[in-house]
Amino acid sequence: MEAVERISDALNGRTIVVTRPQEQAESLCRAIEQRGGTALRFPVIGIGPLADRSEIEQVAGRLDTFDLAFFVSPNAVRYALDGLLVARDWPASLRVATVGKGSERALAARGFGRVIAPESGFDSESVLALSAFAPAAVRGRRILVLRGDGGRDLLGETLVARGAEVEYLSCYRRFCPDVEPDRLLEPVKRREVDGVLLSSSEGARNLADIVGAAGMVLLSDVPVFASHPRIAAQCRELGFARVIEAGAGDEGALRTIISYFG
Repeated sequence: MEAVERISDALNGRTIVVTRPQEQAESLCRAIEQRGGTALRFPVIGIGPLADRSEIEQVAGRLDTFDLAFFVSPNAVRYALDGLLVARDWPASLRVATVGKGSERALAARGFGRVIAPESGFDSESVLALSAFAPAAVRGRRILVLRGDGGRDLLGETLVARGAEVEYLSCYRRFCPDVEPDRLLEPVKRREVDGVLLSSSEGARNLADIVGAAGMVLLSDVPVFASHPRIAAQCRELGFARVIEAGAGDEGALRTIISYFG
């Protein structure tokens, strides 16, 4: 973050709404505040453990049968490993892959030193472009995708088309949290909100549900920073008039926000 770090007060007087799940928001909120801004924490996705862990326990017993395990997010790392490693050690032969620097750091913190991940790009398309996921590399291989309940299926569907055998393991649940809409709408009414950061299409839809139709009218002209073109398209569809495509991760989001207000 060297270039970003040089700008100590670039967000002075600006309030940025951070909608990430509570567990993933603090590093970005601190970075905004270190640059003179105010981070308004307004989580639009809740993350929690599954009520029924039997599937995790069942998969733990046959981890050795997989050739590759793909973690979709830091939450997948946390909840999957918390469940799987209670039952057994990680098989030495089972390679690990992910997408995003946050997920790489989460795996490193759990002792995984050789992680397959794209150097740039933070989505399934970036992963599928890696040589480790080329048709010749995955044909006949068994791949375990560790994720939340539901989620986008592009990765798994493409790998199946390339000849792999794919199994999904849901290891945490996502839900729309019970957030008081006035925490956001009152400062919007006072024109104290300068931007909203949205990092998932599901989160954008949840935000619309939380604030309701009248709230969306209030928010419609607030700049929205969307961390992927797909998320930006969802925001426009929901009625946001000023949508800015932002870089992914803390650094990408900060660079875009700082550039916009600069």
